[in-house]
Amino acid sequence: MSVSADQGAMPAGGAAPVIRKVRADQPWRWLEAGWADLRTIPAVSLGYGCAFLFLSFSIAGILFLAGFSALLPVFGAGFLLIGPLLAVGLYEASRKLEAGERVRLADVVFVSSRNLSQLALVGAMLAGAFIIWLRIAGWIFALFYGPVGIPPLSEFAPMLLLSPRGLALLAIGTAVGGVIAFAVFALSAISVPLLLARDIDAVTAVLTSIRAVRENFWTMLLWGWIVALLTGFGIATWFLGLAVIFPLLGHATWHAQRALVGEG
Repeated sequence: MSVSADQGAMPAGGAAPVIRKVRADQPWRWLEAGWADLRTIPAVSLGYGCAFLFLSFSIAGILFLAGFSALLPVFGAGFLLIGPLLAVGLYEASRKLEAGERVRLADVVFVSSRNLSQLALVGAMLAGAFIIWLRIAGWIFALFYGPVGIPPLSEFAPMLLLSPRGLALLAIGTAVGGVIAFAVFALSAISVPLLLARDIDAVTAVLTSIRAVRENFWTMLLWGWIVALLTGFGIATWFLGLAVIFPLLGHATWHAQRALVGEG
């Protein structure tokens, strides 16, 4: 379910946005709507996805050259934390499509919004969560292996999968990472696109996102799993799949926000 761009506008200082209860199968509808947007503006969407792919390759290359290739899965998980901010141009593209406006590549690369400072604040929150995740991952590794250097990925993978200590590290790291990821998902699920749709502050957007997750818990849990699984698949293809998956999820997240938030 969606509302027009004009209906989505809300003056600063107004009432808190209203959260809609949505059906459990809605995440699949959001993906369909995201795919429709991608097909409508393939050059813009896939161009954005290729830029994200180039960024992913660059980070992976730096890690390999620096001898930290074992951190690649950690940084891959971190993309889930900061992805909502990186997709801001895709939200803008879907907003323009919904409003019947022409979408140009410049519009999504240089997003113009009255809420740029609030978007930056949410971005700082997500970047902080990413840094915390990197720190915690380092602590967990040191807890099991002590103050030793991280081996290359070719040695690190067998270390994790073929020893009891490595399997314990993998289990605890996955559990801790899952908790952090879900907490960040709750505050960022719709907060960034909401800041593009409405004239509200970052705190209101984040609290609205948390309320949307709480009041549609099972639906949003499914959505979180879809995002994680598709992102994981994209990373497993040496990031190549992200050229399509990233813009698809970005457009779909815009439609998730429109479905979950009513007039306030």
